[in-house]
Amino acid sequence: MHAFVFPGQGSQYSGMGKALYENNLTARELFEQANEILGFRISDIMFEGTDEALKQTNVTQPAVFIHSIAAFKTNNNHQPQMVAGHSLGELSALVANGCLTFEAALKLVNIRAAAMQTACEIHPSTMAAVLALADEKVETLCAETQSETGEVVVAANYNCPGQLVISGSVKGVEAACEKMKANGAKRALLLPVGGAFHSPLMEPAKAELAAAILSTSFQSPSCPVYQNIVAKAVTEPAAIKENLIAQLTGAVRWTQSVQAMVQDGATHFTECGPGKVLQGLVAKIHREAVVDGVS
Repeated sequence: MHAFVFPGQGSQYSGMGKALYENNLTARELFEQANEILGFRISDIMFEGTDEALKQTNVTQPAVFIHSIAAFKTNNNHQPQMVAGHSLGELSALVANGCLTFEAALKLVNIRAAAMQTACEIHPSTMAAVLALADEKVETLCAETQSETGEVVVAANYNCPGQLVISGSVKGVEAACEKMKANGAKRALLLPVGGAFHSPLMEPAKAELAAAILSTSFQSPSCPVYQNIVAKAVTEPAAIKENLIAQLTGAVRWTQSVQAMVQDGATHFTECGPGKVLQGLVAKIHREAVVDGVS
């Protein structure tokens, strides 16, 4: 079975989508539609903007989403039989399987980005990548750090075996990193992000996003979406909404999602969007998988 997967924040780069815009009418119309919906020419920032300009959450998230859908719509491949997205990418996946229109999803991406930006400004918070430590060990050390320091720190992104991202207050994450290294992690490295995504510190963003999601029309999808928070196939629109809301403060279970897709018959994974991050992760999670990309 053929699965389509969609990247999240962090895969952006200056010049992203420019070739698609110049060489494909469908893509060009999509970019112009996005400029109109957002009320500014995000395409100009994507094609010509500095890395710094692209790093702002309110630009990054729509930019990655728009690029992903443009890549998906111009792919000459088969229709997806299952879809998944990493964090923000889950909204791209829901356009790919017909659950959301491009316009509705872009509006949600915009609200999500703004709400997350605001939540980041409330608490000084960050994330860190922990390498070569078992998931269970990372979870235990996060819990120990929380009870010892009273600071928030949780496992946030299960990217692939041996690569887990933790998230929380600056003090909590720094303390946990020291613990991880003392317990045999190859590296525990702070990431250049604006805040503690996928942690309880995103709670201030949740009410606004939940209201927007609940008032948006979700259709029955053409194929299942494997959602981050539950790491299994979901097709019921009401459940998809609930999982999408919970994802903001809950973990991205990417390893578990890919394993579930493989168990349900996925053999071929196509990443749509900027970069090749998910192709690398899928190959590490399931070595027999055929992986490629449309960018």
